[in-house]
Amino acid sequence: MKVFMKTICASVVLLSLITGCAGKKAAQRDDAEILHQNQDILTQVIIYDVFSPPVASRIYAYSSLASYEAVRFAREGRPSITEKLNGFGKMPQPVKGKEYNYTLAATKAFFTVVRMVKVFSVDSLSAYENSVYGNFRETLDDSTYQRSVAFGDTVAKVILARAKADGYLKSRGKPKYLGSIEPGKWRPTPPDYLDGVEWCWNTMMPLALDSAAQFMPPRPPKYSKDTLSAFYKGAREVFETGIHLTDEQKEIARFWDDNPFTIEHSGHLMMGKKKITPGGHWMGIAAIAAKQTQADPVKTAQGYALTAIALYDAFIACWDEKYRSSVVRPVTVVNELIDRNFIPFLQTPPFPEYPSGHSSITASASTVLTHLYGDNFAFQDTSDLRYIGMQRHFNSFGEAAAEASVSRLYGGIHYRLSVDEGARQGKKIGAHIIRRLR
Repeated sequence: MKVFMKTICASVVLLSLITGCAGKKAAQRDDAEILHQNQDILTQVIIYDVFSPPVASRIYAYSSLASYEAVRFAREGRPSITEKLNGFGKMPQPVKGKEYNYTLAATKAFFTVVRMVKVFSVDSLSAYENSVYGNFRETLDDSTYQRSVAFGDTVAKVILARAKADGYLKSRGKPKYLGSIEPGKWRPTPPDYLDGVEWCWNTMMPLALDSAAQFMPPRPPKYSKDTLSAFYKGAREVFETGIHLTDEQKEIARFWDDNPFTIEHSGHLMMGKKKITPGGHWMGIAAIAAKQTQADPVKTAQGYALTAIALYDAFIACWDEKYRSSVVRPVTVVNELIDRNFIPFLQTPPFPEYPSGHSSITASASTVLTHLYGDNFAFQDTSDLRYIGMQRHFNSFGEAAAEASVSRLYGGIHYRLSVDEGARQGKKIGAHIIRRLR
C-alpha cells in the first residue's frame, strides 16, 4: 500500500508541475502528459487490486475508449472509434460555438468509467483526481470547466451502457472450473492448484471481432505417451529447454512474466507478489511510443484505445480456445511422464495451456502499434522497470512480441506449438481490428 500511495503522490506532484505554469491554455504536450498520467494511475490501481489479465483488459478498453471519444474533438475531423465497434450507442457531440477543454473532458470520462467498471481502490484515486480537476479549475473559466466536465460525463455514460450489457455481470456467477483427470486435459497445477481463471470469458461481447471463435486456431495435438508423437515431443522440448536455460533465456522469461499475482512458499510461510499484467505491459509500451514520438493528445489517446481493443479481443479469442480444448500444462505432463521433480522456471498460471495468451495478446497489440507508429520503431521497454527493475531494447514492436511469445517456452509453461499458434491468432486479430477501423 505504501508503494501505491507514493506513486499516487508522485503523480500529483508531477501533474502540478505540468499544469501549474500553463496559464489559461495548457500546451498540447502538457495535455498528452496528463493522459499518460491518467493511464499510469489506472495501472497502479489494477496492480494493487490484483485483477486477472482478462478483467484488466476490459478496464483498459472501456476507460481508454472513453478518453479517446472525448479528446478526439481537440483535432478537427478525428472519427469516432466506438461507432465502428460492436454494441455502442451514438456518441455525444460538443455544442458548436462553445469552448471546451477536451483533455479535461477526456479525464472526466476516463475516471468515471474506471470507477464504474468495478475498480475497488476508488478512494486511492481521489487525491490524484482532485489534483487534476483543481488544476483545470485554476486555468479555465467556470463555464468552460463545467461544460467540459459535463461533456466527459456524457461520453462516459454511453461507454458504460455498453459495459453493462457486455456479459461481464453474468459471468461473475459461474461455478469454478476444476478441469479434468482425463489424460491430456487441464487440471490445477502446482504449487497452489488454483481453479481455472475466467473460464467463460468467451461469453463476453467482443469489441471488433464478429465472435470469440472468429480466428479459432488449429486443433492441438492429441495427448500421447508415444515418445515419437507430436504431443510427447512438445513436452520433451519444454523439459529439455527448462533444464538447459541460458542466462539470457532466464532474463527473457523473467522480463515477460507479467503474472499479476504469484505466491512464493518458504516452509509454512506464503507470500503474495503483485506485478503488472501482460496487458498493462503493452499499455506501457503504447505510452513509450507516444512519448517517443511526442504524440499530441488525440494520437496518444488513439494509441491507448487501439492497443486496449487489441488486448481485449485477443483475450476473448484466446480464452475461447483455452477452455474449448482444455490442454494440460507442461508441468503436469513432464512430472508424470519424464521427471517427477521438474519445476518450471516460471510459476504456471491457473488456466488451460493452448494457445499461449501472452503470444496472442502481444501479437495483436504489436500489430496495431506497428500500424500506428511504423515497422522499425526502436524503443527501450521500461514498462516493468519500477516493478522488477528490468528493461530491454527492441528494434520493433514485432520483435518485442516475438520475444514475449517465446519467453513462455523458456518459462516452462507453454509448448512451442502453443506460442506459435497464439502468435498467429494474435496477428490475425490485430489485422482485423485495423481493417475494421480503417
